[in-house]
Amino acid sequence: MNIALWIAQGLLAFAMLGAGAFKLVTPHAKLAEKMRWALTWPPARVKLLGLAEALGAAGLIVPQVTGIVPILTPIAALCLLVLMAGAVKTHLDLKEPIAPAAVLTALCALVALGRFGVIR
Repeated sequence: MNIALWIAQGLLAFAMLGAGAFKLVTPHAKLAEKMRWALTWPPARVKLLGLAEALGAAGLIVPQVTGIVPILTPIAALCLLVLMAGAVKTHLDLKEPIAPAAVLTALCALVALGRFGVIR
């Protein structure tokens, strides 16, 4: 199970870091062209979301690798789960496909439950 959790953490961290970095470095107007939901959010909130995703990606990997406060890994997964559940709701409201956000939400749940020791 540990290997499966590491694979899930790696995929999730890669996706979250990519999405977060994209939101952080892309100007709001250009981002709104690609992502319809960004039109309804102020630029600062989009940047804050990108920062939360990027920091969450680090939280999935760094505590577990270093062994320094490893309880932060499942906590980061839970926080990202909340963000991704919000993404699912947003995409549903906009009548957009929810599959990518739903898959990431499921991966967050797997990592959180696995690292908290609920599933073995």
